[in-house]
Amino acid sequence: MTLSDWLLRASEQIPAGIFNAYAELIGRRAGREPLQQITGVQEFMGLSFHVTKDTLCPRQDTEVLVETAIPFCNGADVLDMCTGTGCIAVSLKLLGKAAKVTAADISAAALSVAKTNAEQNGADILFLESDMFERIGEHYDVIVSNPPYIDAKQMKELMPEVREYEPASALYGGEDGLTFYRILMEEGIKHLNKGGYLIVEIGYDQADRVSELFRNAGLSEVKVIKDYAGNDRVVVGHL
Repeated sequence: MTLSDWLLRASEQIPAGIFNAYAELIGRRAGREPLQQITGVQEFMGLSFHVTKDTLCPRQDTEVLVETAIPFCNGADVLDMCTGTGCIAVSLKLLGKAAKVTAADISAAALSVAKTNAEQNGADILFLESDMFERIGEHYDVIVSNPPYIDAKQMKELMPEVREYEPASALYGGEDGLTFYRILMEEGIKHLNKGGYLIVEIGYDQADRVSELFRNAGLSEVKVIKDYAGNDRVVVGHL
């Protein structure tokens, strides 16, 4: 409803059915259920994405990952590891003009959501159900990932909207939060073309440790990109 609609209809009585449905939705939000799961949708990079309890809600912080990757994606073969809703993969296909995008996730339920989002946005993407690189056989010019990176201590401190409603498997990155970055270094590098780029989202306090993993894996030109709040958010390296 627009402001003009409201002004024209402000004196009308709300039908009981609509009022009760609205009150139920307000109750769900008061119970700390994420707004994105209540409405079933979240905007990301100017595109609309379907959201369920089986995926993380797309966040503005992750747009920094996409914006960092876009300059390297034109005409490239791209892998999005841990795709979730598919928001990164879809954005890089449509906005980054990647030649080919493969999106992988261990969760069949998440992949179902991602496929829906690709179809609704008109993005041609190959989806793979894979435990990290277990079923990945090709090489890529760009590998991007927003992996689980919350450590054991931080998991206990998460807001109820996250802790109780978003999948723990998409959040928990091991005792120190670095488990999946180590896999990306050990296995992901094997699937990166020479001259290719690895670009990952990180927690605000992980820049030094993840950058060290990048350098130890042989990546060069390692850079840390800050998000709009001034926190370290993305690490990029060149093979």
